[in-house]
Amino acid sequence: MATPEDTRDIAHDIDAFKQAFRRLAAGVSVITGRTPDGLPVGFTATSLASLAAVPPMASFNMARVSTAWPAIEGTEHVLIHMLGSRNRAIAERMSGRHEDRFNGDHWQPGPAGLPLLKDVPAWMLGRIIGRHPHHGNAVVVVQIQDGALGADDEALLYFERAYHRLHPLD
Repeated sequence: MATPEDTRDIAHDIDAFKQAFRRLAAGVSVITGRTPDGLPVGFTATSLASLAAVPPMASFNMARVSTAWPAIEGTEHVLIHMLGSRNRAIAERMSGRHEDRFNGDHWQPGPAGLPLLKDVPAWMLGRIIGRHPHHGNAVVVVQIQDGALGADDEALLYFERAYHRLHPLD
């Protein structure tokens, strides 16, 4: 157990805040959309959350300084891709480590003309029903309109700045 001498005030220590959230494993997804002139955009997200089952709604967070923000801000629909361990390369590609995230055969045009990533465990078409800016970020709320399940796979997790696979404790 931490003693008062060992503890750090997370509320006032940005580094401690960041370290605390690095210790929270998160599922990895990719959000894709299109710019007003039709170019594909996408980014890796670890903030995807189920908001409601009826009607089916989800939310994700993103930085408004992201190169994808203008497209997400100006579009009506996005595709949400839930990634499995076999999709690690896609997660890395879409996280910004590649200049051209859509150069290759890892995607195809999907519903509403949006970029649909191939070979993912699940994808969903979401209609954006809310964009809630907070400081330099935004919470985006979508109502799910369509989707499909792909081949089963272990969940891809992000934890302590690295990708991991899910392993049962039993």
